[in-house]
Amino acid sequence: MPVHLRSPVLQWTTGVPVVAVVLLVLTWGRDLPGPLVALVTLVLAAAVLSAVHHAEVIAHRVGEPFGSLVLAVAVTIIEVALIVTLMADGGDKSATLARDTVFAAVMITCNGIVGLSLLVTSLRHGVAVFNPEGTGAALATVATLATLSLVVPTFTTSKPGPEFSTVQLTFAALASLVLYGLFVATQTVRHRDYFLPITRQGEVIAADEHAEEPTTRTAVVSLCLLGLALVGVVGLAKGVSPTIESGVAAAGLPQAVVGVVIALLVLLPETIAALRAARRDRVQTSLNLALGSAMASIGLTIPAVALASVWLSGPLVLGLGATHMVLLALTVVVGSLTVVPGRATLLQGGVHLVVFAAYLELAANP
Repeated sequence: MPVHLRSPVLQWTTGVPVVAVVLLVLTWGRDLPGPLVALVTLVLAAAVLSAVHHAEVIAHRVGEPFGSLVLAVAVTIIEVALIVTLMADGGDKSATLARDTVFAAVMITCNGIVGLSLLVTSLRHGVAVFNPEGTGAALATVATLATLSLVVPTFTTSKPGPEFSTVQLTFAALASLVLYGLFVATQTVRHRDYFLPITRQGEVIAADEHAEEPTTRTAVVSLCLLGLALVGVVGLAKGVSPTIESGVAAAGLPQAVVGVVIALLVLLPETIAALRAARRDRVQTSLNLALGSAMASIGLTIPAVALASVWLSGPLVLGLGATHMVLLALTVVVGSLTVVPGRATLLQGGVHLVVFAAYLELAANP
């Protein structure tokens, strides 16, 4: 579909990010009554749809895999800022916030988004086809980052508890940045063709011939509006979090469920963008979004909290418990078996979704 700057859809998506940011400024740090929570939720949903639209405009202008990278990095940078802000305000009770948020992002992206994308494509087109070289490299990077940052702290002995010492945390932060930088260079420069969508005959799809390429001006406007929309999404999600916390407590669920709900809200733009790509039989784009978001979440969050720990008081717990380590190991094994053939069916999508459902069930009933 051609993208025009003056289309009614774009006019709608132009106003929503501005409204979201204005509403965020007016409600920041205040207790919200029920009717205002409903309004914030509606604007939040509209901001998510607006963010997806502008991300697709940018992606079509710059091409894959740059478009997927823009959305993943933009969401993650704002998410990291939110984590650091909450940690600064939360004291000791926020000691596990970074760990819980990063692990939730990994499970949502690597199982939830991947599973839904494979399911949608398989139902519409029979078999999901993607490039195993690029997807395998992304999964290997996610597995390495997750293990070094979330599993190793459970077994170190320099500090009591599942925590890193200062030297260990510095190494984990530097390793995360190096691996993420290497992956981005591989994805966008050295082996860009590994991350482009392919046809069922294995031919690379370099561009979408059925859509008119947006102008540079349109792409720049969309980039600015994408930033506003994402600020609105993450900020408004934080604003409704007290209501979510009250609802979770009233339902007798663990506090960790709040982090899962917030992560689901923050990752909605990537989820919708990935599903739209899957409907067009662009599974590689969906996988780029999912695994790229998981990688960015770890590769940017760990260095950020390592730097923030210099002035933040209280412990920084990064090590996972036994149950979550089992789920992470299962995710890596299942993901590897899905990626290696370069083709997936309804079954693989279902397996990923079952693992994700198990994560949600254990979050509610640990």
